[in-house]
Amino acid sequence: MAKSQIRTSRSPLILKLKFLLLAWLHRDRRNSRVQILEHISYRDLKSATDGFRRIITVDPQGTTYEAKFQDGSLSVVREVMVNQGVEVFYKEMLCLARLHHRHIVALRGYSVGHRRFLIFKGTAHGSLKEHLNDPLRTPLNWRNRVQIAIGVAAALEYLHRFCDPPISSVSISSSDIILDEKLTPKLSNISCHCSESLRVKAIEQSKERKDLILHQFGTLMLELITGQSSINESTDLMQLIDESPLNISMDNLIDPDLGNNYNFKELRSLLSLARLCMKTKNKSTFSISHVFLYLPKAFDKT
Repeated sequence: MAKSQIRTSRSPLILKLKFLLLAWLHRDRRNSRVQILEHISYRDLKSATDGFRRIITVDPQGTTYEAKFQDGSLSVVREVMVNQGVEVFYKEMLCLARLHHRHIVALRGYSVGHRRFLIFKGTAHGSLKEHLNDPLRTPLNWRNRVQIAIGVAAALEYLHRFCDPPISSVSISSSDIILDEKLTPKLSNISCHCSESLRVKAIEQSKERKDLILHQFGTLMLELITGQSSINESTDLMQLIDESPLNISMDNLIDPDLGNNYNFKELRSLLSLARLCMKTKNKSTFSISHVFLYLPKAFDKT
């Protein structure tokens, strides 16, 4: 029993040493920054998530939780499926620890045991979905919404063009976009697909994933315009994608929380871009890079 306790107590240190070794072996000589991660015990994590009841999202990759620790710090906690090997878990940590972008949450630490968790820095300002749907929150103004779209596009551009290999497994659901005190958007659900089988599958499906991300980004822009976060194929709003923006009544479209406080020309442009993203399936001439280049120019007064 004593030996088992000693082995368990040392496991965080062993994991940290393995992580640092992997970081050195796989370091990028052009940019060798690797964040030192904090080990958080399962007990502390369970307490911080209120017994894992503070659920943000549930998807096939695992459940994401909100955590508040005793020191007052907030985190986004993502459970990692234990069926992947421990070396894959180390590499996933290494990959995520190397992501440094204003619009991507930073990896804070990890927890290992019979369950595995990755822990990201959080904020007290909640998700985009909460800001769009919670009547007790101050509504996002038009400039806030445009800047959120630009920020998310910048994060996707970084993941697709400046990460090696490119990262395309990312959720841009409004529930997975958190906002800081300045309403800066940050992506909180990213996977590096570090196992060989998942990496091969990701390469094979890269075109489909890029199309999916474009579609999701178009959906996100519709959410920002309408304030509705339940847009799907059965929603009347989907007819907007099949109609010219010139034929659509803005009064029936815009989020009532905005009132008349929006730029009509910019609204048309954002709607046209959303339509293009959602109707661009299986086309190779349009990408998130085009979106990223277009948005700041179209809304350069923001």
